[in-house]
Amino acid sequence: MTVTTDTPAAPAGPRPAAEAAPDLDPDPDPDLDELAGLRTVPARHPWRWAAGIAALVVLAQFAHGLATNPGWDWATFRIYFTADTILQAIGRTLELTAYGTVLGFLLGAGVAAMRLSRSVVLRSIAWAYVWVFRSIPLIVQLVFWFNLSYLYKRFGFGIPFGPTFGDFETVGLLGALGAAVLGLGLHQAAFAAEIIRGGIIAVDAGQREAAAALGIPRWRQARRIVLPQAMRGILPAAANEVISLLKGTSVVYVMAIGELFYQTQVIYGRTGRVVPLLMVATVWYVVLTTVLSIGQYYVERHFARGAQRTPPPTPLQRVRAFVRGLPDRTRPAARTSGGQS
Repeated sequence: MTVTTDTPAAPAGPRPAAEAAPDLDPDPDPDLDELAGLRTVPARHPWRWAAGIAALVVLAQFAHGLATNPGWDWATFRIYFTADTILQAIGRTLELTAYGTVLGFLLGAGVAAMRLSRSVVLRSIAWAYVWVFRSIPLIVQLVFWFNLSYLYKRFGFGIPFGPTFGDFETVGLLGALGAAVLGLGLHQAAFAAEIIRGGIIAVDAGQREAAAALGIPRWRQARRIVLPQAMRGILPAAANEVISLLKGTSVVYVMAIGELFYQTQVIYGRTGRVVPLLMVATVWYVVLTTVLSIGQYYVERHFARGAQRTPPPTPLQRVRAFVRGLPDRTRPAARTSGGQS
């Protein structure tokens, strides 16, 4: 006689999670439970805080000196900061910067193309141009072009080393403004050529080889493939050169052109208020440089679209997102009966 024990049937449906997935580690380590209960404490950096506080103290002292030292003469600064003569001088400064930038980068593009040419003659001439104009100080070049008529009384056109068909005097050819634009443009072209050349050679040669394999003409290769990629390397250095040219226009004071620095010199030479007039020029240079830097940021962001599918938010977008998130940050955390949620 056999005795059997009936086992109750398992209930229908999915089993509980504890039964469905048995514990693979039935003996947990007690040390892990102890570590899990410890409170996480962030690392402390006392010297970092000390350095930051010291820097803030120095900045506060400098700001206090700006506000309380009578030598800065802020009353005179306020009078001349928006004076008509200063605003006209700012316009002349921007005019010189624009002319020098356009002329410099147009010539620089041609010189860069010559340096990348397969012709030894063109490469040598372009190298010599860059070498000469990067070696001579800008102020020397400006004085030279301003006194061009001293070296060459007349210019003529005709057969090289042969008879001329006509000539003209050089005295009225270049005025002060023309000599300044020519000097700034030729000086800028030497640096712009190296910036453009560096951006072009930074593009992978495989890009041009692939375009040539597809039968794309060389001009379209340069315009649609090489230059858009080269601009990412050209723009930061090019914008730096434009900002440097903006400040470099102050050198043309030797030619008595009424740009910003020359005009402030004229005013403090008449009034004797040297420091506040220098601060007028300084603040305006800072304002103009800031505007150019903002433009540089957005132009670089435009040309970075090929490398970044989602460009990072702009500072204005970050501020808007922060303001929209303020209600969520200031709202108290919700609590439950069992503790914090």
